[in-house]
Amino acid sequence: MSAGSLPDVVLPVADPFLASARLAGELVVSAEVARRWDDESACAGMSTGGLAHHLAAQAGTVVRLLGAAPADQAPISIEEHYRRAAWVGSGFDGEVNVAIRTGADREAEGGYDALVARVRLDLESLPGTLAAGAVRAPDAVLIPWQGWALTTHDFLVTRLMEIVVHADDLAVSLDAPTPQFPKAAVRLVLGLLTSVAVERHGQTMLVRALSRPDRAPGSVSAF
Repeated sequence: MSAGSLPDVVLPVADPFLASARLAGELVVSAEVARRWDDESACAGMSTGGLAHHLAAQAGTVVRLLGAAPADQAPISIEEHYRRAAWVGSGFDGEVNVAIRTGADREAEGGYDALVARVRLDLESLPGTLAAGAVRAPDAVLIPWQGWALTTHDFLVTRLMEIVVHADDLAVSLDAPTPQFPKAAVRLVLGLLTSVAVERHGQTMLVRALSRPDRAPGSVSAF
């Protein structure tokens, strides 16, 4: 096994997650992020520096939570996770979404160089963290800000979705090309987004949006 790579026996999601985190990290530490640090990002109400922090935090959160002891509660399904999550049903000015934006901008006050150092440290730690995640027992990752647990696979898929979505947000903020993530990562993210969108809009609307544009609704957004 080469340095920075994963062992032969890993969670199927681990390899696409690692590759995606590295792609997002390259975007986060780009010089253009430093130049536009205080500008408003493509996510209204959040600075470019704040968005860069929010994107970088996904890999950091994996390192932190998979490095903690397994939860002593049974994991819920990924669908139930998004049913319960307060931010999903909260509008732009909802308290939880405002807190996410202001928290990210507060983190950005530490500056670009601090973020670069953090990203490098998290990416160095990630291969070992993901390898250890394959043998967690019991397989339950506590999501402390929510108060419930997910399986390691489902937890990584939620962070992968955040990486893919917010990498596009950051790329748009920088007038840069959006990173092209591994097909395995995109399949997992689209599967998650489709599942949430079906709950929100119903299967008929999703089928029409993907196959019958003449009958498609105006939006089938998952969030």
